[in-house]
Amino acid sequence: MPTTVQVDEKTLQMLNKIKKETKARSHDEVIKTLISDRKKIPCSMFGSNRKLNSFSEKDEAEFHDL
Repeated sequence: MPTTVQVDEKTLQMLNKIKKETKARSHDEVIKTLISDRKKIPCSMFGSNRKLNSFSEKDEAEFHDL
């Protein structure tokens, strides 16, 4: 759901500069990237468990049989 966020003119100029430099598609993308970089949040947290090993080809083949 889109929301309006009020920012200072100088802040908008900085967002536009970063957007252009990073070739981001939107200000939302710029803001998300800045937050992720700041908080060291991985791109996807879904299913992240460092203790699990990657699936083998055999495992993946078994899943297709279901």
